[in-house]
Amino acid sequence: MDVLRPSLINVNGRIYRRNIVKEEHYEEEDFSYMGPSESEALEEDETCDTHFIEQTDKGYRCAIDVPSVLYKYIIGKKGETRRRLEFDTKASISIPKQGIEGQIVITAAQKAAVSSAVTRVEVLVESFRKKQPFTHFLSLPLNDSKVQEGFQTFKDEVLRQCSQVHGVEESIFQNPAKLHLTIGTLALLNDAEVRKACERLQECQSFIRDITEGKPLPLEVTGIEYMNDDPAMVDVLYAKVGVKDGSDRLQVIAERLVEHFVSAGLMVREWDRVKLHGTVMNTLFRKDTTVENRGGAGKQATSEREAFDARNILKKFANYSFGEFELNTVQLSQRYSTDCTGYYSSAGSISFS
Repeated sequence: MDVLRPSLINVNGRIYRRNIVKEEHYEEEDFSYMGPSESEALEEDETCDTHFIEQTDKGYRCAIDVPSVLYKYIIGKKGETRRRLEFDTKASISIPKQGIEGQIVITAAQKAAVSSAVTRVEVLVESFRKKQPFTHFLSLPLNDSKVQEGFQTFKDEVLRQCSQVHGVEESIFQNPAKLHLTIGTLALLNDAEVRKACERLQECQSFIRDITEGKPLPLEVTGIEYMNDDPAMVDVLYAKVGVKDGSDRLQVIAERLVEHFVSAGLMVREWDRVKLHGTVMNTLFRKDTTVENRGGAGKQATSEREAFDARNILKKFANYSFGEFELNTVQLSQRYSTDCTGYYSSAGSISFS
């Protein structure tokens, strides 16, 4: 058994020690309460900050919503995690069967025991939620017919003029029907969380219309850039996108969207500033012809990616124009999906006009 170095996690003002224990191929996390903060009241009538604890004939009860995909982390290997939680907190933890969406119900004779168990479960949920792959993303579609035509011409010319360059082949080009800007990614683990995200997206429509004055936003897709430091070893080549009048309105919309979803706890901010880019070539697509239809990275591990030499492409197509169009929508797109147009399936959307 390997015990890795512990770290600390803050939940509702309480500090927990996070110990990761690895045995064979199983990983478990144990959280130990590190004691109250200076501002925490040490009263027996302890209350839970985020959930209502009701009094019953037999004591106290609290029901919390947890996506079913996270149940296994609260149960643990052979039920060990749940038993330890129940032993430590003197509370009973009832979990629905795997795959059935419902509430985890925590009961105990003492209110403080219920509160302690709720917090411990929240710590586990928060920790393992961060490890889930993203399921949806906020996207700005770039798949206008004129831009698709421009992209197809770009692809044909690159393959004609640079096919002998190391790493350049047809499979690493984006599917033209799925050209887009990614504003941010979300891990929505059940239908309730998808509905919540859709509601938050609707709340963004008013400020976006204020920025666009209730009109579609005229954009131009011109020029290419790469993600890596070395243009001879590139994994992602993208088209640059900007507002035709040179304003920063598109950037402002992107930043406001991220800010709104981060504040709602639905998105984690990855960068200080949203990088507006439309991927046109990506080595994650290499040799996996189903990737663009799924919208994902296939089964290839990052360590197996084969970079390509983009120097000639950058030299020949530095100012290439993919086309102009009017952007009129933000979509909550579903990863690994395709709708009837060839774009990603949409869980929700808002318009600029």
